[in-house]
Amino acid sequence: MAAAKHYLNDPTNAVISGLRGVTLINPSLLLDEKNKIVYRHPDSIVNPKNVSVVCGGGSGHEPGFSAFVGHGALTACVAGTIFASPSAQQVRACLSQRLPAEAQGVVVVVTNYTGDVLNFGMGIEKARALGKKVDMVVVADDVGVGRAKGGKVGRRGLSGTALVVKICGALAEAGASVEDCGKVGRLVVDNLVSVGASLSRVHVPGKSAQEAKDEEERLGPGLVEIGMGIHNEPGCEKVTTDLPGLVKVMLGQMLDQNDRDRGYVNIQKGDDSVLLVNNFGGTSNLELSAVVTEIVSQLGSDYGLKPKRIISGTFFGSLNGPGFIVSVLKLVDTGLGPGKSILELLDAPAEATGWSASIKASTWEGEYKEIKTADNDEKADLRTTNLKVKPDLLKRMLKSGLDKVVAEEAQITHYDTIVGDGDCGVGLKRGAEGILKMLSSDQISEDPVVSITKIAGIVEDTMDGTSGALYAIFLNSLAANVRKLDESNATDLTSRMLAKALDDSLEALGKYTPAQPGDRTLMDSLVPFVEKLKATGNTKEAAAAAEAGAARTKGMEASLGRSVYVGGEGHREVPDPGAYGLSQFLTALAEAV
Repeated sequence: MAAAKHYLNDPTNAVISGLRGVTLINPSLLLDEKNKIVYRHPDSIVNPKNVSVVCGGGSGHEPGFSAFVGHGALTACVAGTIFASPSAQQVRACLSQRLPAEAQGVVVVVTNYTGDVLNFGMGIEKARALGKKVDMVVVADDVGVGRAKGGKVGRRGLSGTALVVKICGALAEAGASVEDCGKVGRLVVDNLVSVGASLSRVHVPGKSAQEAKDEEERLGPGLVEIGMGIHNEPGCEKVTTDLPGLVKVMLGQMLDQNDRDRGYVNIQKGDDSVLLVNNFGGTSNLELSAVVTEIVSQLGSDYGLKPKRIISGTFFGSLNGPGFIVSVLKLVDTGLGPGKSILELLDAPAEATGWSASIKASTWEGEYKEIKTADNDEKADLRTTNLKVKPDLLKRMLKSGLDKVVAEEAQITHYDTIVGDGDCGVGLKRGAEGILKMLSSDQISEDPVVSITKIAGIVEDTMDGTSGALYAIFLNSLAANVRKLDESNATDLTSRMLAKALDDSLEALGKYTPAQPGDRTLMDSLVPFVEKLKATGNTKEAAAAAEAGAARTKGMEASLGRSVYVGGEGHREVPDPGAYGLSQFLTALAEAV
């Protein structure tokens, strides 16, 4: 099970090593290993009289919240073991030993989990008994657990905690009082809704692989769990749906004012808001960006909301969980005047590696003119020539060669599964089918430069990977070199003229790849074809040379391409797939002359 594999299988070592890493990434931080406290070095604090802001909880939620320690965010963070609250003793040590003595007070931000609230509460009461001014903000932003199920415990704390920490930290840095920092923190919580979803529960280092397998089977294939918590707590429902369907359910739980069980915050059409899309830790950046796209689209179309800020990334994780959390914060007046609005506090600079929102307020608020892009720029810029070919003959030759490539796809793919990654045949077939589609719409021109340029564009759009790039470079160069043969009067393009252009294009291709005959690549077919055509002007003889070149690759060890990494003895059994595919195209093309 991939989810059960870790680089560190000792959970204690993982936590301590992870905390050490935070202080290495930010040299202004220190670590109290015994109490697992990350805190700011006194020399890095410009005004030690400012309110200190502290947060903490179980480890496994990185970068929350050890990586939020830094200027403009937290003064210190207290970490527990994985998914377990720190002890009251750890909290007491933080409040009494790791904060500036001159600070006018402390605001402690805690997620609404029983262990966190109790242990931080004990530490806070002890600090108060010693004369410290301490306020506590409990973050409860989850709507996955409704009022009926939440009961007296209330909502859980999710990724909205990152917003609370950032806002309280910025306000403290601005010199606000303990009372104002606590009041604004609670104001943010009261206007915050979040819900998570995951494809699987996470695996904790040190636990058995069987446990991960059991969790996979518990959720079941094709299911996504909505409302899953950050400590592997079960969600409110399991569904089979696509991304749009999933987002629809999640936003409904957060924003449907008719849902009396979950309608915690009254967010109406046109309200100013902030959107946070938080990665559990195991969702790819590609997919997370797609999630953002879907959420923003539905917020606009279904709820009339256009967030003032969109923040995406990993802020409050759950180890390697393949999920995400959506948070929407309604922007309301803090009552503290200019420079201290919720949006301004979010935009305020922070030197904390965990706060990765890097887009400045001026960028968000800038006016950007619509830029229209023309789809036909290349067509508009393409200059015709006086060179001529017979369109019907060119079409017949190309169709013959391309049909052969399509017919040989299975054989090419078979060869490539032995010596490569199995995609060569599919790539060649996609390119061939794209050009055949062009031929069927009679887009072949009597001007060879126009036709070659069109074909090069299709190759660029349909063929990916190394071979696609090589063919695209070669064909674009061929179009340029054929153009150089243009004369003032109408001139037929002969095979020897074409051979000269092909030879020049080979030279151009050499600027981008070191591949030569003998390296077991498509060059083992292409170079012999060009050389023979240049020497004889005979297309059939040139095609035979290409076929012989491809045959010679059987038994040849690869010097370039994916085959180098595959290894094994497969190269002794089959020719190079790329060389073979090209030779089949050229042979069938020549037969149609």
